[in-house]
Amino acid sequence: MIEDLRTLVEIESPSRDLNALTSSAKAVAAVIESRLGGQAVVIESEAGPHVHWAAGGDPKVLILGHHDTVFPLGTLERRPFLVEDGRATGPGVFDMLGGLVQAVHGLATLDDRSGVEILVTADEEVGSRSSRALIEERALACGAALVMEGAADGGALKTGRKGCGTFQVSVTGRASHAGLEPAAGVNALIEAAHQVLDIAVLGRPGIGTTVTPTVVSAGTLDNVVPAEATVVVDVRVESADEKERIEAAFAALTPHLDGAEITVQGGVGRPPMPESASAELFAVARQLLPGLEGTAVGGGSDGNFTAALGVPTLDGLGAVGGGAHADHEYLVVAAMAERANLVAGLVKAVQNM
Repeated sequence: MIEDLRTLVEIESPSRDLNALTSSAKAVAAVIESRLGGQAVVIESEAGPHVHWAAGGDPKVLILGHHDTVFPLGTLERRPFLVEDGRATGPGVFDMLGGLVQAVHGLATLDDRSGVEILVTADEEVGSRSSRALIEERALACGAALVMEGAADGGALKTGRKGCGTFQVSVTGRASHAGLEPAAGVNALIEAAHQVLDIAVLGRPGIGTTVTPTVVSAGTLDNVVPAEATVVVDVRVESADEKERIEAAFAALTPHLDGAEITVQGGVGRPPMPESASAELFAVARQLLPGLEGTAVGGGSDGNFTAALGVPTLDGLGAVGGGAHADHEYLVVAAMAERANLVAGLVKAVQNM
């Protein structure tokens, strides 16, 4: 497992870098074929190649993951793959190349892999726009999904996820000289400030809804009334009702300044993953690994899509470790075999359901 992990980590795979993702997809396919046999099919898309492998027989369980990472090319030079003091480090070890390796090696222990499919996508970190339809198609065909994202704190599985999305509010005003004719302009930055205050009160943390303005840009020069501004907002929700409320609220935003115009783009792209979607599979996991914990988390994954379809979905089955998307990302080596065996046990259980 360590050598396969090294192979994948040392082929950097930042989202949207099609050349890097092509090399990564080939490496993922080669690892799958070398450990499981058969043919791993590379599926081209505008976001990069996805990898699909099927053992044959009636589809029963989808192993779901992604090979794109958030780290730009060159990260490996600064932070090379390393195994030291029981931890593996390097770009993507935890999110989520370690989970892919564990899944493949877990399946390799099974004499019967009938009904098992693996789908490794190229765009999860940037919203899964090109892969969503394929994910949903294979999840519905299989009827159960095991998601190989990294575990939650302490190795807990992820039994629920918030729906998440991004909105961009664009403001158009009118430029003028800030010293000579400030009143002749329509200040897009001031309008954006009004919108930020309106948006910030939409959150309802008590029921899990967070609405967080994260990026604001405006203006061109220090002596020009800004004619344009944008506000980017991160949204997380726990229910479909809250998704609808938030999207309606953004659609209803109106300008405060005469002459200002606003447009809104975006939405809650990943629907919530309710804990009910994981209940049956989590019960099986706890039989296989007594004491295993489960928790609902704020981040989204492709498991949100499968759960929203009513497909039983269990997430966080990948690497035990931490530091996702950060320079201190790491994987606990001692937990790899246990997690590989957990995947194998879950697959056997689903095959017999």
